[in-house]
Amino acid sequence: MLPTSTPAVKSIEQQVLRIVSQRRPMRPVRLRSRLNHELGLDQLDVVNIILALEQSFHIVIPDEVPLTTVSDFVTYVAEHTPEAANQAA
Repeated sequence: MLPTSTPAVKSIEQQVLRIVSQRRPMRPVRLRSRLNHELGLDQLDVVNIILALEQSFHIVIPDEVPLTTVSDFVTYVAEHTPEAANQAA
């Protein structure tokens, strides 16, 4: 797990929150927000978020990765983005 205080992780966090917020602009999006329960996202919304994250961060998020909260997205992206991984080393 990467430290949450690094500038790269904070930047990733902000970008992920922005991408998720675009799907549900009328609901507050927090790191602890559950995708389907609190935000009301359906499977298509989640797929679109994944595609946006993959495009934005130049990564691949496999289907089998368990993503239930916004924080899960941030953690996965931070662990698989070269810039964040380099700062954590």
